[in-house]
Order: sequence, then C-alpha cells, then structure tokens
Amino acid sequence: MATTAPVHPVDEVPPVRQLAAFGLQHVLAMYAGAVAVPLIVGGAMKLSPADLAYLITADLLVCGIATLIQCVGFWRFGVRLPIMQGCTFAAVSPMVLIGTTDGGLPAIYGSVIVAGLAIVLLAPVFGRLLRFFPPLVTGTVILIIGVSLLPVAGNWAAGGAGAKDFGAPKNLALAAFVLVVVLAVQRFAPAFLSRTAVLVGIAVGLAVAVPFGFTDFGGVGDADWVGISTPFHFGAPAFHVSAIVSMLVVALVTMTETTGDFIAVGELTGRPVEPRTLADGLRADGLSTVLGGVFNTFPYTAFAQNVGLVGMTRVRSRWVVAAAGGILVLLGLLPKLGAVVAAIPAPVLGGAGLVMFGTVAASGLRTLAEVDFRGNNNLTVVAVSVAVGMLPVGVPGVYARFPDWFQTVMNSGISAGCLTAIALNLLFNHLPGRESRPKTAPEPEVGPEAEAASASA
Repeated sequence: MATTAPVHPVDEVPPVRQLAAFGLQHVLAMYAGAVAVPLIVGGAMKLSPADLAYLITADLLVCGIATLIQCVGFWRFGVRLPIMQGCTFAAVSPMVLIGTTDGGLPAIYGSVIVAGLAIVLLAPVFGRLLRFFPPLVTGTVILIIGVSLLPVAGNWAAGGAGAKDFGAPKNLALAAFVLVVVLAVQRFAPAFLSRTAVLVGIAVGLAVAVPFGFTDFGGVGDADWVGISTPFHFGAPAFHVSAIVSMLVVALVTMTETTGDFIAVGELTGRPVEPRTLADGLRADGLSTVLGGVFNTFPYTAFAQNVGLVGMTRVRSRWVVAAAGGILVLLGLLPKLGAVVAAIPAPVLGGAGLVMFGTVAASGLRTLAEVDFRGNNNLTVVAVSVAVGMLPVGVPGVYARFPDWFQTVMNSGISAGCLTAIALNLLFNHLPGRESRPKTAPEPEVGPEAEAASASA
C-alpha cells in the first residue's frame, strides 16, 4: 500500500476559517508599520491629504502583492516561507532627502526602480554568502531583531510617537490590559483559539477602547469605497545619479536585514534557509521593489514584526501569510476597509507587540543556546554585535554627524548588528591568529586497567 510523504508544516493549508483568522492576525500585527513609511515620507514632502491617502492605499496593495510573491512564489522568485512584506524604514531618510531636494516623488520612484533591479541581479551573490551565517551569527541577528523592535512596541503602548497624550497612564493601562488578554488566551484557551491570541487581544482591546474614547472612526466616512493605484500616478520616474546611489546603499542594507529575517523564520519553522532559497527570496524583494516604484510606493523588505508572530503562535504555514497578503490587496483596493483597520488605537497594538517582539528575541537566545562558548571568543562576538546593534536604538542621533551613506547603514540596528556579527565571526573563527594551532584529540580518561598497565610497564 502506497504511503504519501508527510507535508511539512510550512506547506500545510489550514481550513478557510483558520486561514482568515490567522491571516488577519498577521495584517493587524504589521499594519501600523506598513502605513508609517508613506505617512512619514508624504508628510515630510507636505503632500495633500488626498495624495497621502493615495500613497497608503498603493502601499497596502503592493504589500499584499509582494507578500503573495514571497510566500507562494513562482519560478525563481519567492522564499516560500511565512514572510510578510512591507516598506523598509531604512529608506525613509534617503527618500525624504531625495523628495525634498532632488526631484520630488518622480526622482524617488526612479531610484527605487533601479535599486529593485540591482537587488534582483545581486540576489545570487548574497545566496552564496549563507555559509557566513552559522548559529553564532544567526542567533545574534535574531536577538538583535527582537530587541530593536521592542522600542516600537513601547512607543505604541505609550500612545504612538508624536501623540499629544504620549505616555499617559490610560494608554499604558490599555496596553497592559491587551497584554494580559493575549497571555490569558494563550495559556487557558483551547488550542485553536490560543493560536489567535494576538487577534483576540486586539479585538478585546478595541472593544474596550471604543467606549473610553481611544478610537476615531472619522476617517472611515471620508474614505472611498474603491481605489485603484495606477502606474506612475505622480509622473514618469526621473533617474538622478545621486538619488540612485543613495538608494543602492539602502538596497544593500535591506538585503542584509532580509537575510536575517529569512534565517529567523527558517529557524522558527524548521525549514532552514539554503543558498538557493535565500537568493529566490531576495529576488522577490527586488521584484516587489520595482513594482513599488511603478505603482507609486517604496522599497519592500521582509517585515520583522511578523517574525515574532510566527514564533509565538507556532502557526508555520506560508499559506496563512499568503492569506494575509490577500487581505492587504483587498485593503489596498477598498480604502474604507483600510480606514477601519487604521482606527485601531496604538496602545492596543503596543500590548500585543510586546509579546511578539519579545518572542523574536527569545528565539535568538534559543539559537545561541546551541553555540559552544567555551575556550573561544564567541561571547565577544555576541556582546559586541548586540552593543553595536543597540547603539542607534538607544541613542537615535548617535551618527547624526556622519555622512548620509554611513547613517543609512548604521542607523538600522539590525543591519549594523548583522554586519558586525559577520565581521567578528570571520575575525575570530575563520582568520588564522597568533595562537591558532591544530586541534588535538582529547586525552583518554585513565581508568584502573590503564593505571595497572602503566605500573607494570
């Protein structure tokens, strides 16, 4: 009797009901971050409210398409792991600079298209670098990803950066309430419900927030029912050399960050990333970035926010995240639905974010537990890498006096820590040192028989 090969959890397709619930959970976890980049860039360029709304809906649409490409994949595009895609924050400063001094949105989109093509071409090269990511490096990078995201959750819990009531006790109380709900559901609810702990926590938090005046649904009535992003809505792309150079630096940074995210998800799902799958995933990033430049949005990368959700819920199916991509496409085509999701208060997201991002950091510690720290310099590699990665997170303006290209690389704690971990691992574990010598076999234990033989000799 023929037996069918077991399906890997990454490839399992849950029932439709679970797909919808788990997918919506991923959307809620990343929505605030997804719309932040167009809001920041558009606000800095003083765009009209109508243009800002257009940027957001275009972003959500391409977020969904990029996620589908990454999770489902076709030919040599897509890592085929549960990876959510969103606009990279590494590109914010360069894009603001380009948009305000070097040609506006057309110059931004021209540089984004070139950067996307460069990522597609460089993807195979990055794929060959996977051997420089042993557990020592991957564990350190995953730890840095989780810890560097915790301030994001903290800002949400306090009311959102720039909020008039930032840090108000009521905001922190709401975030703490959501955190307690998430933990209670995960601990005491049935198995299926416990896997939607974040979704339940956000839903309960929203239900409590409404009567206490945390929410503002005014934008829902103003939003259109249907909106379609058309190519080059803001004009034909302009290709300026200075803008392209700065965006190419961003491309290298995002490729480094994405590599760390892929490795983290591979560890969490039990399907380690290989050189070919890494190259396929980066190639999908490049294609999505090109689509971003065409459809009036920005560079795309794997979203670290959702890595923690995969680890926390233990739902490893890539089709769940593909369902989330489908939901994002709907939000991009139906602005009114997007406005409803946007009305979720920041403290509600903060309470859930504390659990998710902390889970990422804990996963890094679990990977580092496999590393041998005895008689070597591995502890130094972890210590210095985490310190360098946390420096721009703890002191945001530390590199303000450095050149723009240096800030682009080092202001991202993830890329700074990742590059440091790779360099130190090469220095201590691959390059010959003054004291390097061939490892000798351990001396055999001396038992009674050996002692007797030695005495008779």
